[in-house]
Amino acid sequence: MIALFSTLFLNAQRSQQRIAFIDMEYILENVPEYMEAQSTLNTKVTKWREELDQLVRYIEQLKTDLTNERAILTQDLIEEKEDQITLKQQELRRLESLFFGQEGKMFLLRKQLVKPVQDQVYNSVQRIASRRNYDFVFDKSSDLVMLYSNKKHDISELILNDIVRERKIKEKKEKRAENNGLTERQKKAKEAREAARKKKEADRLARQKKIEEDRKKRLADMEAKRAMLKQKREEAKKKKEKDEKREQDNN
Repeated sequence: MIALFSTLFLNAQRSQQRIAFIDMEYILENVPEYMEAQSTLNTKVTKWREELDQLVRYIEQLKTDLTNERAILTQDLIEEKEDQITLKQQELRRLESLFFGQEGKMFLLRKQLVKPVQDQVYNSVQRIASRRNYDFVFDKSSDLVMLYSNKKHDISELILNDIVRERKIKEKKEKRAENNGLTERQKKAKEAREAARKKKEADRLARQKKIEEDRKKRLADMEAKRAMLKQKREEAKKKKEKDEKREQDNN
């Protein structure tokens, strides 16, 4: 992979081809739709894993009970309990496949929620690359090994700006289409909902800012306390050395 990247880079230099790179992780983390989709997906995955874990614990309890009671059970009861364990194990495998298989719920939900956002990013990359005549655009956060990357070739911010611009254009078109078919009362209700949404977003940003400010303040307080403790230790050390020297002089 390193050799491939080096070859492409050297060939690009020789033929005056234009190269850029993006940080896909950074871009996606700054796209609200992606973070919302990822949060929804994570919530579902957590719920599915808890369901599987609960079934695993139940199977283990059945096995433990059978081990402890085997000596006092008839052969028919032993076989009945073994069949019960087998059925639960089959159910566990079925649920694992249902939730996390190749065509399972996680795959389908990711495709439904996350893929549209990823497609949005890829489309933006294609627009920027076409507009700026880039011959190659690499993903810094992928498996491609980049031993060095000059920041001037990073177009991640351009991609984010393009996504925001496209989102605003889409929202304006949708708003225009909606307004064409809305009554005055509906328009006022829509404006109220939009105002509430903006206030909610502003409150979220304010909370996020306060959390960051509180974190910085805590770090500053901790640093100040460390500095004070260090100063006190040094003062105590000097005092101790002075007292020892005075005691030696007295002797």
